Amino acid sequence: MGLKGKLIASMEVKCGGHPIHDFFHIHTHHIPNISPSIINHFEIHEGETVKVGSIVSWNYNEAGQKKFVKQVIEAIDPDKKSITWKVIEGDVLELYNSFTAILSCEHEWTTWTIEYEKKTEDIPAPLIQLGLLLDLTKDIERHLLKN
Repeated sequence: MGLKGKLIASMEVKCGGHPIHDFFHIHTHHIPNISPSIINHFEIHEGETVKVGSIVSWNYNEAGQKKFVKQVIEAIDPDKKSITWKVIEGDVLELYNSFTAILSCEHEWTTWTIEYEKKTEDIPAPLIQLGLLLDLTKDIERHLLKN
């Protein structure tokens, strides 16, 4: 088993994938209000709301523990409705040398891809983190459907 890996999960969203992308791209600061059980705080440290090169951080809950992650926005593709975040600081880097999350959305689908490199062989694949991203997407979908 190698140290580098990739996890991909797609889910159908009734509200459509494009509104999910738009939420992460334009309305990111609302996410702690929509999914407070997962996200406690979102902050922009450098740049503007989700623009390439912006540095953002999230305080979140993972398995009952408070966690922190700081990311740089590496890429945004408005045509493919995708955003790429690369982790540059935080709890996840205790287990992984590198960790990148990619959101891509199309018609009725939202796909999360996590590319990572484990520090050692015995570290598990980041299934918990992938699950959090899927749960967060479900919370945003519920919010969009009721508005």
